[in-house]
Amino acid sequence: MSSAIQYITILGSTGSIGVNTLRVIAEHPQRYRIFALTANTSADVLFTQCVQFTPQYAVLADEQAAEALGRKLKAAGVSTEVLHGVDALALVASAAEVDTVMAAIVGGAGLPPTLAAAKSGKKVLLANKEALVMAGDLFLEIAAENHAKILPIDSEHNAIFQCLPVNSQARFDHCPKAGFSKIVLTASGGPFLDTPLADLMQVTPQQACKHPNWKMGQKISVDSATLVNKALELIEASYLFATPSRDIDIVIHPQSIVHSMVYFTDGSVLAQLGNPDMRTPIAYGLAWPERISSGVSQLDLTALGRLDFLPPDTSRFPGLELGRTVAESRGTAPVIFNAANEIAVAAFLTGQAGFTQIPVIIDAVLQKLGSGTIDCLEHVMETDKLARRVAIECLH
Repeated sequence: MSSAIQYITILGSTGSIGVNTLRVIAEHPQRYRIFALTANTSADVLFTQCVQFTPQYAVLADEQAAEALGRKLKAAGVSTEVLHGVDALALVASAAEVDTVMAAIVGGAGLPPTLAAAKSGKKVLLANKEALVMAGDLFLEIAAENHAKILPIDSEHNAIFQCLPVNSQARFDHCPKAGFSKIVLTASGGPFLDTPLADLMQVTPQQACKHPNWKMGQKISVDSATLVNKALELIEASYLFATPSRDIDIVIHPQSIVHSMVYFTDGSVLAQLGNPDMRTPIAYGLAWPERISSGVSQLDLTALGRLDFLPPDTSRFPGLELGRTVAESRGTAPVIFNAANEIAVAAFLTGQAGFTQIPVIIDAVLQKLGSGTIDCLEHVMETDKLARRVAIECLH
C-alpha cells in the first residue's frame, strides 16, 4: 500500500459524483487530503463540506456568493480561502500541490478546468464525459504530451478499463493491440423502458429524474431517460479506447449489475459486475493501481436471481442512433450534439420543451450546422457556443 498522502481537487464537489468522492475519501483519511472543492451555486452544501474537510481553497461561480461563503467560513473558524470564476477552477485544478483531480462538473463547463488538470500532468479522474466528447483527440494529445494519467470514472468506462489486461499504464493508444474485438456498454433503460410510446409526450421532469437504479443529478438523470447518456458514452469510449464506433455495442440491462463488457478475439468475454453505486469506480480511480474499500456492499448474485439483456429500441430512444452517427462523423459533430442536448434538457427541466422534443432539437441543430473538422481548442469552444445559440432558436 502506498504511504504517500494524495492531495485532491474535486471539480463539482456538491454533485452526486463529488459527494460520493468525499464519502470514499472520508473512509481513508490516512491516504487523502482535500486541496480544493468547487461548486457552481450550491454554497450551503459547499460550506458544510469545507467545515468537514477544511480544504485550502473553495471555488464558487459568483463573486458575491464567494465573498459571502468566505465570511461564513471565517465566522466558523475555517481557514479555507474562497475564490470565484472560471480562472479559479483552472487554478485549483493545476496547482503544484495537487496530485489528483476529480473532474465531475457536468456538461461543457467542465472542459476548461479538466484541460488545465491534463496540461499540468495530473492524475485526472474523468467523470465529466463531455471533455472527451467535445475535445476528443485534442484532449488525449494534451494529456499524453504532459504525462497526465486519465482514468475513466463513468461506471461503464471504468468497467471496460478494469476488464482490459493492459490498464496498468492508464494509456489507451495501445488498445487495438490488446486482443479485443468489441466493447459492450450496458444501459439500464431508465425509468421509461416499458412506458407506452404515446405516453412519453406527457413525461414530467420529476418522472424523468426518478432513475430506477442510480442516484444522480437532474441533467444526467434526464440523459439516462432518453439514453442520450449512452450516446455520449459511446462517443467517449471511441476516443478513450481508440476503438471505432462500429466496434462498440449497446445493450439494455435493467438491473445495472453488469456495468460493461469486453469481447476478445479468442472468444472470451470479460465483464465487470457490482452493485449500482458510484463509490466503486471512484475508489478504483482514487487508489489505482491498488484497490481500497469503497463502502459498497458485496454483490449477492443468488439474491438477485437473474440478469436480463435486450437490444435497445431505437424508436423509443432516437437519441441513441443520432449519437452513433455523430460518433462516426467525429469532428465538430460531437460538440454540436452535446451542446444541443444540454440546451434541450435544460428547456425540458424548466417546462419550455417536452421530453420527446429533446432528440428532435438535437437532430435539428445537427442538420443545420453539419459537421466539420476540429482545428484547435478555440474552435471547439466557438462551435459549442454556436450550437447552443442555434438550439435556443429551435425552441422558439
